[in-house]
Amino acid sequence: FNVYPAEVEQAVYAHPAIQDCAVIGIPDDKWGEQVIAVVATKPGHAVTEDALITMAKEKIGSVKAPKQIVFMESLPKTPAGKIQRAALRTAYWANRDRKI
Repeated sequence: FNVYPAEVEQAVYAHPAIQDCAVIGIPDDKWGEQVIAVVATKPGHAVTEDALITMAKEKIGSVKAPKQIVFMESLPKTPAGKIQRAALRTAYWANRDRKI
């Protein structure tokens, strides 16, 4: 299946606690890649991984919903304010024959 990050990000951003979100593919031995969302919450807000995944499944279906949510204090950004997805993927793809 093709999963478009923008569609998944839109579903995750629908939660009021989410400040930043980036959806990336990480290595998966069975499927090739697995969809995960890396998020930062707004100050003073909290949400659980299960709540975000459940909400995403309701909005876009279980095939497209992230399989994992990674919480970070802040996401890496360019000087222009764009989230650096490549920086988020690097750790997951290190020491792999196949790269992004």
